[in-house]
Amino acid sequence: MQGRRSSTFTRLLRHGFTDPAGAERLLEGDALAEARTDPVLLEALGATADPDLALLGLVRLVEALAPEERRVLLDTVTTAKPLRDRLLGVLGASEALGDHLARHPADWHALVTYEAADLHPGVAEFERGLAAATDPDALRAAYRRCLLGIAARDVCGTSDLVRTAAELADLATATLRAALAIASAETPQDAAAARLAVIGMGKCGGHELNYVSDVDVIFVAEPAEGVAETEALQAATRLAVRMMRICSDTTAEGTIWPVDPNLRPEGKNGPLVRTLSSHLAYYARWAKTWEFQALLKARPVAGDPALGAEYTAAIRPLVWQAAERDHFVTDVQQMRRRVVDNIPAAQVDRELKLGPGGLRDVEFAVQLLQLVHGRTDASLRSPTTLTALAQLAEGGYVGRADAASLDSAYRFLRLMEHRIQLYRMRRTHLVPDDEAGLRRLGRGLGYRSEPVASLNREWKRHAVEVRRLHEKLFYRPLLESVAQLGTDDTRLSTDAARQRLQALGYDDPAAAMRHLEALASGVSRASSIQRTLLPVLLSWFADSADPDAGLLGFRKVSDALGKTPWYLRLLRDEGATAQRLARVLSSGRLAPDLLMRAPEAVAMLGSAEGLAPRDGTALEQEVLAAVGRAEGPEQAIAAVRGVRRRELFRTAAADLIDTYGDDVAREADRVPPADLVDRVGRAVFDLTSATVAGALRAAVNAVTGDDTRPMPTRFAVIGMGRFGGRELGYGSDADVLFVHEPCDGADQEEAGRAALAVANELRRLLQIPTADPPLLVDADLRPEGKSGPLVRTLASYAAYYRRWSLVWESQALLRATPVAGDTGLGERFTELVGPLRYPAGGLEDEAVREIRRLKARMESERMPRGADPTLHAKLGRGGLSDVEWTVQLLQLQHAGRLPELRTTGTREALAAAAAAGLVDAADAEVLDEAWVLATRVRNAVMLVRGRPGDTFPGDGRELAAVARYLGFPPGHVGDMLDDYRRRTRRARAVVERIFYQG
Repeated sequence: MQGRRSSTFTRLLRHGFTDPAGAERLLEGDALAEARTDPVLLEALGATADPDLALLGLVRLVEALAPEERRVLLDTVTTAKPLRDRLLGVLGASEALGDHLARHPADWHALVTYEAADLHPGVAEFERGLAAATDPDALRAAYRRCLLGIAARDVCGTSDLVRTAAELADLATATLRAALAIASAETPQDAAAARLAVIGMGKCGGHELNYVSDVDVIFVAEPAEGVAETEALQAATRLAVRMMRICSDTTAEGTIWPVDPNLRPEGKNGPLVRTLSSHLAYYARWAKTWEFQALLKARPVAGDPALGAEYTAAIRPLVWQAAERDHFVTDVQQMRRRVVDNIPAAQVDRELKLGPGGLRDVEFAVQLLQLVHGRTDASLRSPTTLTALAQLAEGGYVGRADAASLDSAYRFLRLMEHRIQLYRMRRTHLVPDDEAGLRRLGRGLGYRSEPVASLNREWKRHAVEVRRLHEKLFYRPLLESVAQLGTDDTRLSTDAARQRLQALGYDDPAAAMRHLEALASGVSRASSIQRTLLPVLLSWFADSADPDAGLLGFRKVSDALGKTPWYLRLLRDEGATAQRLARVLSSGRLAPDLLMRAPEAVAMLGSAEGLAPRDGTALEQEVLAAVGRAEGPEQAIAAVRGVRRRELFRTAAADLIDTYGDDVAREADRVPPADLVDRVGRAVFDLTSATVAGALRAAVNAVTGDDTRPMPTRFAVIGMGRFGGRELGYGSDADVLFVHEPCDGADQEEAGRAALAVANELRRLLQIPTADPPLLVDADLRPEGKSGPLVRTLASYAAYYRRWSLVWESQALLRATPVAGDTGLGERFTELVGPLRYPAGGLEDEAVREIRRLKARMESERMPRGADPTLHAKLGRGGLSDVEWTVQLLQLQHAGRLPELRTTGTREALAAAAAAGLVDAADAEVLDEAWVLATRVRNAVMLVRGRPGDTFPGDGRELAAVARYLGFPPGHVGDMLDDYRRRTRRARAVVERIFYQG
């Protein structure tokens, strides 16, 4: 006995059983006594997805049968291979269908018939199979009986994926008809009052349904003759509700599937049933692009066939006109962005439908191409994904090889989805995360040796292929149409290419086609690499606010660097570099303009280290060394401004890349907006300081004849305003004071003349017109303003401040920071102004009132005429000026006794004031948030327009680019402006309380 048991145990292991001891007990039981020794039974069980599950299901089925029926079943199983394979295949793949057979054991006969109609049933055959069901439970049981046949053909390979999905859709159609018939029989008066048509949508409408899926429908009704419309719609609504409940209620017989009517006009908020004219009125006026995308799959499935046909005939033209509607491009950009945020992080990698490289990628790509090209080519209008994909390939809208790869991947992923849902008949798109589930799934797909490893390998391969082809599907045919390579006679036509580029956001498709031709035509190695790069680059450009500018910039950079050996290799081999370049080129004018003047700066984009801001000391050393090598002041300043251009590009590129992110960066690594503002401010401060230091050295050299004459005075530059606060933006001027101190024994007048000559030369050099962006040096915050001397001695500053200083000058000196020149002199200047900006006793009441008067006057007089005060980032309500004056007032009042307030930075001073209890923490947060937002707006305007500005742009495309920089998706410019007004309104309320009333 032990030897026989051991032999059986070994055989069970060899046949794929994971619980051979349990399987042995089942085989030794009474249920299978007549068949346990038959060798074909074990072989057949071992060929199933889950031999243990198949054996248990068989035993439960046999035990549920009467003795005579048992013998018939077992005899048929051991002698008839078709039934054996079908029955055991289903039992090994589906626990749920095994449960059904245990409850309805006679249904095993449904798997015996093997007629031609049984091999390929349609709606008529399924309607006959459901005809006897006159109540909901009977319908559920009959539905599962029909499902047995579909599952059997599927797992045995008699039906392929497309056929199985079509049969499931046909069964759903027959089931909806049967459910509507039951509902009509229950309430014949409602059925008589209205003509009701049920329109299949989604995968049901597309004839490609899953085993378990919401069945999407739309209801349309018309009154029966002599019935008022309101009464008819109420009756039709009651019928529709009852029909849905028959399908979706759960009883002892389980459930069929949920019926989802939420694709109807207005979704959940709209009436369940509408007349045809009401549908058409909504679609003509209110419908969005995604609704027309959904209507691609609409087809009548139940109810009044004439009304259903009227509905589809009426809406079909609207679908194919969708690409001509306003906002189509914006809608497409929104739809193209993958919506995976709602998927729990732990499930993203297991999502077959919505995850990266999932089913939705394929379905969306195909549907979008249908919307774009189907309006002029009626051959592209199939509601079935794989049929439409084949039509797109046949028409040259998709490359044949790409279509074949996508077809193969889609079939594999859908087959995985079917096997996962079949197991327990549950609606899920998650790949199992347990070993047993993965093993069953792998064996169900035909992997008998190492099923888990083989499944994971093939799944990942197909997902990567889908992700790779998803974007190229749109763009590769564009390149093939301009490259004119190969002999494919289905090349995309010029009109089709123009339609596609317009749909993807390109305003000037003719120019875009010229750029593509220049980049991708020919047989050179560079052209070949460009054809590899451009599909994904074009998709990144299309995701931006200005795709045309991105493509034009890329052509210019490629023209400049095309012959260098490293450029295309860098883009091809370092994927993040290409994406970063696309972000930079399509984000506005500043960064591309900087890059065009020195295209070799593309190399910075190759790594995160290349984009890190340079240390201020290292920058100054580089600049001073360049000045030392120059042969004259003009050559020196050209070198200095070249360094400034390079570093400004580095800063802007890093800002843009960290703002928009790339495929390499993880969401958790994104830099918060406030940190980006601080980083830009510090980086621009460092490079501006280095620029001023270089200009100062060049100016001193010019004045002293390259040190042939000694400089009779020490000279320092003091940063003021946002420069001194280390809060510079891309378009900020450099506010400065010039101070000098004659050397011991030097003639005072000669020292003064030399200092003035240096200051004037410094300003002249920095304003020489060149291709590089100028740096305006503004010395108007000096004593007596424009009327006072440009340069003063330290002693002169001391005398002036002691006798004449006004409260606004003390406020301005809060930002004073030495930035260039003699270090000791700079320190002595800050010591001199310390008591002025940090008065020991704080401010007197009159001084406070004077500051408030100055602020009120500035608000009324300096606001540009016609500017919207709610949207002016500097002088507007809750803008930079409001926040900075509030913080500076607190510093003037309290920094004398609170050293922690003695900082030149606005955010640091505000944080210190909150920590000291001078400002409520919530108020400080509101002010900080508004200041950061206003600073980002100014930075965004400079990045987008290439010139500074304090208000939002008037041009629509520029405004959209600013919105993208601030984190708003396409089409949400209004939301951006509302958000800005809301945040700054809250900040102004705090300013009113602290600055004006405190």
